[in-house]
Amino acid sequence: MSDKILLLVDGSSYLYRAFHALPDLRGPGGVPTGAIHGMVAMLRKLREQFPADHAACIFDAKGDTFRNEWYAGYKAHRPPMPEPLAEQIGPIHEVVKLLGWPVLEVPGIEADDVIGTLSCVGRQSGHKVVVSTGDKDLAQLVNDSVTLINTMSNETLDTPGVLAKFGVPPDRIVDYLTLVGDAVDNIPGVDKVGPKTAAKWISEHGSLDGVIAAADKIKGVAGENLRRALDWLPQGKRLVTVVTDCDLAGHVLGWPGLDALQFKEVDRHGLLDFYARFGFKTWKRELEESLGVTAAPAPQTPPAQGQTADLFGVSAPAPQPVGERAYETVLSFEALDAWIAKLQAAPLVALDTETDSLDGMRAQIVGISFAVRPGEAAYVPLRHSYADAPDQLPFDEVLARLKPWLEDETRPKLGQHVKYDLHVFANHGIAVRGYVHDTMLESYVLEAHKPHSLDSLAQRHLDRKGLSYEDVCGKGASQIPFAQVEVARASDYSCEDSEMALHVHQTLWPHLETERGLKYVYEHIEMPTSALLLRIERNGVLIDAGLLARQSHELAQRIMTLEGEAHELAGQPFNLGSPKQIGEILFGKLQLPVVKKTASGAPSTDEEVLEKLAEDYPLPAKILEHRGLCKLKGTYTDKLPLMINPSTGRVHTTYAQAVAVTGRLSSNDPNLQNIPIRTPEGRRIREAFIAPPGHAIVSADYSQIELRIMAHISGDATLMRAFTEGMDVHRATAAEIFSLAPEQVTSEQRRYAKVINFGLIYGMSAFGLASNLGIEQKAARDYIDRYFQRYPDVKRYMDETRASAKDKGYVETVFGRRLWLPEINSPNGPRRGGAERAAINAPMQGTAADLIKLSMIAVQRELDAAGKQTRMVMQVHDELVFEVPEAELDWVRTEVPRIMAGVAELKVPLVAEVGVGPNWDKAH
Repeated sequence: MSDKILLLVDGSSYLYRAFHALPDLRGPGGVPTGAIHGMVAMLRKLREQFPADHAACIFDAKGDTFRNEWYAGYKAHRPPMPEPLAEQIGPIHEVVKLLGWPVLEVPGIEADDVIGTLSCVGRQSGHKVVVSTGDKDLAQLVNDSVTLINTMSNETLDTPGVLAKFGVPPDRIVDYLTLVGDAVDNIPGVDKVGPKTAAKWISEHGSLDGVIAAADKIKGVAGENLRRALDWLPQGKRLVTVVTDCDLAGHVLGWPGLDALQFKEVDRHGLLDFYARFGFKTWKRELEESLGVTAAPAPQTPPAQGQTADLFGVSAPAPQPVGERAYETVLSFEALDAWIAKLQAAPLVALDTETDSLDGMRAQIVGISFAVRPGEAAYVPLRHSYADAPDQLPFDEVLARLKPWLEDETRPKLGQHVKYDLHVFANHGIAVRGYVHDTMLESYVLEAHKPHSLDSLAQRHLDRKGLSYEDVCGKGASQIPFAQVEVARASDYSCEDSEMALHVHQTLWPHLETERGLKYVYEHIEMPTSALLLRIERNGVLIDAGLLARQSHELAQRIMTLEGEAHELAGQPFNLGSPKQIGEILFGKLQLPVVKKTASGAPSTDEEVLEKLAEDYPLPAKILEHRGLCKLKGTYTDKLPLMINPSTGRVHTTYAQAVAVTGRLSSNDPNLQNIPIRTPEGRRIREAFIAPPGHAIVSADYSQIELRIMAHISGDATLMRAFTEGMDVHRATAAEIFSLAPEQVTSEQRRYAKVINFGLIYGMSAFGLASNLGIEQKAARDYIDRYFQRYPDVKRYMDETRASAKDKGYVETVFGRRLWLPEINSPNGPRRGGAERAAINAPMQGTAADLIKLSMIAVQRELDAAGKQTRMVMQVHDELVFEVPEAELDWVRTEVPRIMAGVAELKVPLVAEVGVGPNWDKAH
């Protein structure tokens, strides 16, 4: 085949897909930029990937085409282009041309037909044609010279690829589309005939003509529908067929030749101006470097309203250049002593460990690196063990020499994910002090909604890409332990990590310093929480493995019984773990009503569907119970005993601090925050979390914390009075909604009020409330209206918060934590609605997260000051769990709730409650 390539881009397909796939990115002045960004990224990638001589980016022109003359209903139901996308069309055309792409937009002819015609001409002129698109209709163009690629899904479709994807070869795609139809373009097909049926018919009868000829023999509803559609099918086929002989004279110079479609040079100076106008900083800096241009200082203006694509916008100071890198591998005591002197003298040192495990409690040091400024770092290899590895300094002696500096709290240190390194040093008997910064937490506080790995921070804020772990250790089955990495390579990797962390800090810290609220959250909440989580993780919690084994046995018996009962209800055996078999039994054999369908059109058997069906039918209830018990057994009763650390006899979870955008902690290996407690079997799991002899488990948690925060933030007088006077807030709400005295409220009315109280702070709609309470939607709407009449400032808070979030792109907690909402101005209705609900709830969830962290810090401070032996062993949602010596129980019962209630002054009282027991379950 010829080496000549004709590269064709379906611009209309991509601009829509980029617009809907990316968040609502905004540039300077709040202009939408998501579709622009997606198009530029895709075109840059394509030009690198395919060194084509000829190319074109083709867009649909405004107005009708010849298909509208053929069929008046063509695209009749397609909604108008969203306004934020329409704003980006002009800039997209501009930047495509600046990137060197010929742009085609032919009035009266669709982009698909222009692409089809160019593909045909390209093939005739000996080109290999590559069409970049996400449009399935263009699969009909594929042949030995034409290939489709989809840059968004990394899919390539040649002839075998089309057959594998659609079940028909390219020359039968038109027949296939005719039968299936196209809902987007309002082209009817055969009613109830989907992709599988269409492919099956064409396979059986050879073509659309063969299907039509056999129409009388095709049975069932599909056959009847086919016969009803016979008169339409020729017109449908005409509409879905891409035209390949359009006259493009006047639009492509020298037509039918392709000389006018030669790739042009990139207009770099024009692009520089474009990137500056639309706030594409990374691409702008790339161009400045290639052009040798020194960037002018950015104007110190705040980000545009709603700008969430880049936290720092155009006002971010450029990171200081690294300059020449000076990395040293320390293999002698002279070099080590020289570096210790540097560490003693440096105002701030970045520190990193290389280890043999990701489990902080078990990891052993392989090497240590330090950086005293960006570009200047050293690596001390200690346990590289491959053949021909250089002689390394004695492990114990190196740590002994470093220990005084490491444990000196007056020597400021920083790291990336400091808690892990603290674990590692603690495993070797070193309690590192003096950590003043953690770049992961700096990033988390500044922009919680973005990734916080060092690689992503370096790329996002420094335009630097370093070596990855896979670069030095390999991937998958061929990955080697770090101890097997060649020392010089390990030194480059580790030194880079340390100095890049220092470089990232120099960029992030100035932003934290200028934001009072964020600085408070970082210095007084997140950094102290990190240090305390280290202690909690190392404390671990005692597990009764024997009890869990007995529970596992009981669960296994109950699971077997449930299987038998389910088989009896179904009238046959089936696999309760197979959604396919469950669907066949419920909707095929038993003909239960279909609640909803999966993306492929099959009846769904997810938990929501089974819960709905379980209200009226016994088998779905059995399946649900079976699923729940299998999950309990597999995730907890079987697995927890295997997670006991042999050296401590305890289970040590890992708390992830920089994951949830609301500030809440997450727990993994094991996940202690996800133990189901709504069933007796789930609650029994907590019985296995026990106190050692002479101790008790104490649980302390806040009472109705999010509702109290709602009262504080909204300032609603009625809601505040309920809490200030110590009333049952759900009973008080029911009294307000139903116009009753509190003592007249029934338990059912209180239950309704509780659902409303919690539902509304999570943005629940009338539909959601109606579903939850099992009532009519109108009744639910009446309840919500009455709620807001009684609590008008709650309604005002919700309305004002939504408006403020749209304006700023974020909301804040009481303490200043910033909760970003990238989709708050999205043109996509469901995404925008979700962001609006999050805007209302996030300040409450986030403030609750801040309060529990402040409580942890304050309680531990008092425990240390009083010399108590009580240990904090778990943090779960709004709950703190302690292992308390019996002699300290009275102190803990009195002081812990007092401390927790006093960590902040809200407009309503904070109330913490404690429970005591021999295990976690009994402590509730």
